[in-house]
Amino acid sequence: MNKLYTAVGRMQFKGRNQQMRCPMILLGNKEYILDMQEMMVWTVLNWRILSEDEIQTLYQEKEKETGYMTHRPVTECVRRLIQRGLIAEGCGETGADALYDLLSGLYIIPISENPILRAISFIRLTVFEKIPFSVTKRIFTRDKRSEDEKKVMALANRTTLSTAEVIKCMELKAFAFRTEEELVDTLYHDEYTTSENIAHSVRFLPQCRPVLTSVANLYLRRQIVFERR
Repeated sequence: MNKLYTAVGRMQFKGRNQQMRCPMILLGNKEYILDMQEMMVWTVLNWRILSEDEIQTLYQEKEKETGYMTHRPVTECVRRLIQRGLIAEGCGETGADALYDLLSGLYIIPISENPILRAISFIRLTVFEKIPFSVTKRIFTRDKRSEDEKKVMALANRTTLSTAEVIKCMELKAFAFRTEEELVDTLYHDEYTTSENIAHSVRFLPQCRPVLTSVANLYLRRQIVFERR
């Protein structure tokens, strides 16, 4: 059985005093405070899709980098973060199955493409959050996208959609809808498709693989983050 993991939510810093700023994860408009080991594991998985062995390897590198050591196994920490919804897990007989299980139910949140907001965010992260320029430059460099990636981002910028919902929109060539009700009617127009089973119903549609590849690539290039509902 193949298993893949990734981080869910986004990191933010809270507190006005530079010496007292607390890192936390924002997920579904709720703030989660993590202990040091949990934050290290979450950071390892942020904008990455990893196996258990890869998590262990990168976590050990973080230990050497920070000098922080703990007796709690990394696997136990991962399990706790999964229970809290801050890490997503995908399982499958093949790597492709595990990737689909991982991403299909996650909601796609684009990182703002507004030039002014991007500039403000760049300055905030580089100057005030002290994130290295080499990192922020990579995050905010204008992305070169394939046609499928452009379509995924166009849909995600319209409203919050799961990967499975994007697959169905792409399959139906439904790129424009005036209201949420119209979108719901498009996605769930039949008697059997629901938000609980849509991932299963779109699994073998022709657009599944192009969308899954696009979503994974956009995430790995730090153009989107994942949320839950």
